[in-house]
Amino acid sequence: MSLFTCTSPVDNSCYASRPFASDADVSAAISAARAAQREWRAQPIAVRAKFCSAFVDAMLAMQEEIVPELAWQMGRPVRYGAGELRGFEERARYMIDIAGSALANVVPAEKQGFERYVTRDPLGVVLTVAPWNYPFLTAVNSVVPALMAGNAVILKHAAQTLVVGERFQAAIDKAGLPSGLFRNLALSHDQTGRLIGSRSVDMVCFTGSVGAGKVMEGAAAGAFINVGLELGGKDPAYVRADANLDFAVENLVDGAFFNSGQSCCGIERIYVHESLFDAFVEGFVALTRTYVLGDPLDAATTLGPMVKASAADFVRGQIGDAVKAGAKAHIDPAAFPRDAAGTPYMAPQVLTGVTHAMSVMRDESFGPVVGIMKVADDAEAIRLMNDSPYGLSASIWSEDTDAAHRIAPELETGTVFLNRCDYLDPALAWTGVKDTGRGATLGTLGYEHLTRPKSHHFRLETKG
Repeated sequence: MSLFTCTSPVDNSCYASRPFASDADVSAAISAARAAQREWRAQPIAVRAKFCSAFVDAMLAMQEEIVPELAWQMGRPVRYGAGELRGFEERARYMIDIAGSALANVVPAEKQGFERYVTRDPLGVVLTVAPWNYPFLTAVNSVVPALMAGNAVILKHAAQTLVVGERFQAAIDKAGLPSGLFRNLALSHDQTGRLIGSRSVDMVCFTGSVGAGKVMEGAAAGAFINVGLELGGKDPAYVRADANLDFAVENLVDGAFFNSGQSCCGIERIYVHESLFDAFVEGFVALTRTYVLGDPLDAATTLGPMVKASAADFVRGQIGDAVKAGAKAHIDPAAFPRDAAGTPYMAPQVLTGVTHAMSVMRDESFGPVVGIMKVADDAEAIRLMNDSPYGLSASIWSEDTDAAHRIAPELETGTVFLNRCDYLDPALAWTGVKDTGRGATLGTLGYEHLTRPKSHHFRLETKG
């Protein structure tokens, strides 16, 4: 029997395993979803909101069990585990609250003798393919708004966080949503591809790597279904000469190393004005050295293991190649006793003397390393920030709001931050450009991708 298996980064043990759903299970789930969705779409938005709010309540009630489960499954230190559920709640409640206005009919100017309006109709069945790095946050981006829009949802979670998918199912069931409307399935890659290609679902919401995103698009080719893709990034920060230095250091260190750097919108490249460069690097390195690398189940740990030893060794390879090419590594891994090659436990690293010829400044690292470069002015910073195949988010650190307004339009990215990074505001569209993907989640625009417009053009009189 083929198994869906989570190998824990904590100690390399098998934390959980489940059999893959059979093809008969998948077929039955789709049939049940179609039947449930036909009734669900007819429910008023206020009724859907009541059920979805109960789902959020049920999930939050499991926090004590969820926090250590996250540590075991993907290495997040327990001291930060509750933060993901706070973000889950913030996004879910916001999307529930705005559903009435976001899904309201679009009514053009009155035209005598006619009634005209556009409805936002649900797509049908939405397949959410969720990753392991923020397993609740990434899934909720589509699950709750899809349900609020009148769709049914099939959730295929990553093997690394397979228990998270089960938590979603348990919370849905406790909230009393109609049977079959939501189903968590353990699917193989082949099953997922066939599900998409067969047009059994009406939309795919995928978060993951560029390579996997191409597979998703390939599976959907010719099926004429919507595919939303969020495929990672190499997110830059620019520290201008007028930045609040201490504030920028504190927030950018956190933006680079939170979740062991395993965030698609984490900070991977920093460009600092030459007048602040030395002081910035000094402060950045000093704060990085205060991290505690260790067992994520220990409350004292501030930096847990990466998800897999192979992922950590990839980042170690990037660092080694950069140093051989002339970069300077400012952190001695020996100061982090748990760090060891061949394991997922990896010390954070800060590099200077880097160039865009190096993989560490060009390819997504998805780990606890950041390169810092000196720049002379805004123009140089903009050029370097845009020199990437990715475009998820970029941050500007400055006390000059007017300057930020001038720079922002020049940046090729889905989100521009000022004095902030590594955060999703549910009131805004979460989107990207270039290899980061296409489509949008969250905010009013997120609902547009989970519905289809239907125009109604009624002539009210036919006499005369």
